[in-house]
Amino acid sequence: MLEHRVIPALLLRDGGLVKTRRFKDAKYIGDPINAIRIFNDKEVDELIVLDIDASRRCSEPDYATIEQIAGECFMPVCYGGGIHSVEQAAGLFNLGIEKICLQSAVFDDPDLISRIADRFGCQSVVVSVDIKHNWLKKPMLYESRKGRKREQDWLEFAQAAVKAGAGEVLLTAVEREGAMTGYDLALVRQAADALKVPLIALGGAGSLADIKAVIDAGASAAAAGSLFVLHGPHRAVLITYPPYAELEKLQEQYR
Repeated sequence: MLEHRVIPALLLRDGGLVKTRRFKDAKYIGDPINAIRIFNDKEVDELIVLDIDASRRCSEPDYATIEQIAGECFMPVCYGGGIHSVEQAAGLFNLGIEKICLQSAVFDDPDLISRIADRFGCQSVVVSVDIKHNWLKKPMLYESRKGRKREQDWLEFAQAAVKAGAGEVLLTAVEREGAMTGYDLALVRQAADALKVPLIALGGAGSLADIKAVIDAGASAAAAGSLFVLHGPHRAVLITYPPYAELEKLQEQYR
């Protein structure tokens, strides 16, 4: 396994695979199972799968699709979307999901983190922190379920999640998501300095150079969507992943 993980992040909507840009304009990519089979062949170490509609619709996780995904994957899977109880988390773990990713439920019930972590371990809980800047360019905590910024300080929210038992934080720069213009390195540095758990950066990867830059900035792992499912200026669908040897060579530069 790579010292610094490079993780494809897949977005689900109605059982299909989609890709957004700045959390909007979802483009249909295809069947998630086909993508997973390609990632299996590419020896991907880990996968993030997020249902972008489940929490907004106040619906349960799509257990049938998740069971298919978990059964097909050769790698550990982190799933997020529609999780609001310990019982739902338990059901997902029983299907073969290794980690669950929380956001909306944490706004409503912050203690859910500790209840899940106490039962299944901190390593099984990831908390998603989305950031969007206001008109003064100040980074604000963003609630994707409702499409609004929150007044709560984003870093304090992340630190409270870690204190409650989150074993990892998924930090997403909304303005960079799907844009392939590079990660928000300033945000990553700030979060990495303040948090005592692994930090997964998401939003902006357009090249392996971007991945190196975000690891150098302090991220424990680099997650990416468009980089691994789209290709070229016309954003044609192409499921891909760098050769393992290429990633190993890249990561030698971190040391």
